[in-house]
Amino acid sequence: MKLVFVTFLLVSLVLTSSFFQVSMAGSDFCDSKCKVRCSKAGVYDRCLKYCGICCEKCNCVPSGTYGNKDECPCYRDMKNSKGQPKCP
Repeated sequence: MKLVFVTFLLVSLVLTSSFFQVSMAGSDFCDSKCKVRCSKAGVYDRCLKYCGICCEKCNCVPSGTYGNKDECPCYRDMKNSKGQPKCP
């Protein structure tokens, strides 16, 4: 009986994690804009992650690889828990 329960929990965990990854996938718009924005970033993966979060919330990404944040005030004004700019 314990084996059936443990198997059920394991299968549930696997299915839940795969659903979570699909739901976290970014839009084509955000993916393409963030690839350009982060193309010269030192930590490319981290830049893509935060750019994607900001793009999904703001529906815009400033042009270029740095600066130009006045083009998107929502993106510019988003802060992390330490009060620093969240979006690259």
